[in-house]
Amino acid sequence: MTGYATAAAGSARGTLGLELRSVNSRFLDLQFRIADELRAHEPVLRELLTARISRGKVDCRLSLVEGTAQAASRLNSEALARLRALAESAQKAFPEAAPLRLADVLRWPGVIAEPADDESLRAALAALCRLALDELVAARAREGEKLAKVVLERVRAMHARLDQIAPLMPQAIAAYQEKLAERLREALGSADDERLRTEIAVFAAKVDVAEELERLRAHLDEVQRVLGAGGPVGKRLDFIAQELNREANTLAAKAASQAISDAALELKLLVEQIREQVQNIE
Repeated sequence: MTGYATAAAGSARGTLGLELRSVNSRFLDLQFRIADELRAHEPVLRELLTARISRGKVDCRLSLVEGTAQAASRLNSEALARLRALAESAQKAFPEAAPLRLADVLRWPGVIAEPADDESLRAALAALCRLALDELVAARAREGEKLAKVVLERVRAMHARLDQIAPLMPQAIAAYQEKLAERLREALGSADDERLRTEIAVFAAKVDVAEELERLRAHLDEVQRVLGAGGPVGKRLDFIAQELNREANTLAAKAASQAISDAALELKLLVEQIREQVQNIE
């Protein structure tokens, strides 16, 4: 499901900005783009996101605009020593290379030691993520309501097709009986009643679709029940759509007349439309 949310809040380290983008996906796929100085807090964001979202590709962008409070920052002597050793080794390997500039040193990860405020920063990040998640979930819920209406429209259309197919079976069997009787008269000069009854019984058993119609109705009722129950329903609906497709294929294979075959093909088209939609529903 698609959605977008953004939120910003102040912290002891500066202004935090969080952006969430969600697009359709059958599974949950989280992608994080986080400033280096905040990378240690990714598990907090991941835990909050997985608790509220179960499906979709979610892109999470977290930024930090440092404020005046960062004046308390100091140089990390250990990181400086490691960087100096690396620079000396690199200089020996590449004597013609230019030495490190001060700006390069200050940009090196870990060189600037930040004030120890991890707990307050973690709390600020969690509050910011919950705020953005509320907005994202609300947007996805609005889209889900629209998708549910589309699926229910297809369900009603399938019920209508099933109601059309049931009365066609006696007509198909009667047409087959007449055709078979005509063939027997041409072959034998008369219609063999016993053989005619046997062939009709075999044909009726082969083309009987009562079970398929009942299973299709039961699956459609389950779609309506699941959508009415609310909550994460996408994976459940995806499975039901597969069962609907299986029964529609069987119905098409048993079609005893052109009218039944046409109705079965329409059912398969409606099932495919449902499958396309439920893959986007959480």
